[in-house]
Amino acid sequence: MEFFCYHRDRPGSLALRHEKLEEHWSYMDRYAKEMIARGPTLTSDGDVPTGSVHIVDLPDSAAARAFAFDEPNHQAGVYRDVLLLRWRNALGRTMWDFPGGRDGGDRYLVLGLGTDQAADAPTAPTDRDELIAYGPLLSDDGAAWLGTAALVRAPDPDTARAALSPGLYADVEVHNWRFGGRPVTG
Repeated sequence: MEFFCYHRDRPGSLALRHEKLEEHWSYMDRYAKEMIARGPTLTSDGDVPTGSVHIVDLPDSAAARAFAFDEPNHQAGVYRDVLLLRWRNALGRTMWDFPGGRDGGDRYLVLGLGTDQAADAPTAPTDRDELIAYGPLLSDDGAAWLGTAALVRAPDPDTARAALSPGLYADVEVHNWRFGGRPVTG
């Protein structure tokens, strides 16, 4: 089962986030094989983390809750809240398989929460070249569509927002995002 997990930072927790960085990476290293995508959301200038996105393939909802709530930053109080929902990998790949690579261009998390009415989960747009990860957000049993989460390379937030079809969402959030994990050296 695939899950979308978005931890949003608590205001004033940057120093604690930095203090817990190695613990966070070590914790995530334990889930390397299950990871579909990961990385921080950032302020509009791209300098300060505002949250952490993790898309993982885990055995069940209990394992997903343990993943989200046992995470060291969550345990230490870095995060103010956690959005944890079932997700379906509409692209069938990980972020490391993204043809555009880990560098180059601006990247965004686009998060659309559904309207009051249940709707069919949208399929991935036919133009997938700029999609890093894309899939519907689902109820715990996977039966009801609740929204869509996408990681997108785009020239600006408005272009990123266009990755989601207008009219299906009560709200659409666009956050600066970058590939996560330990910095690549060499």
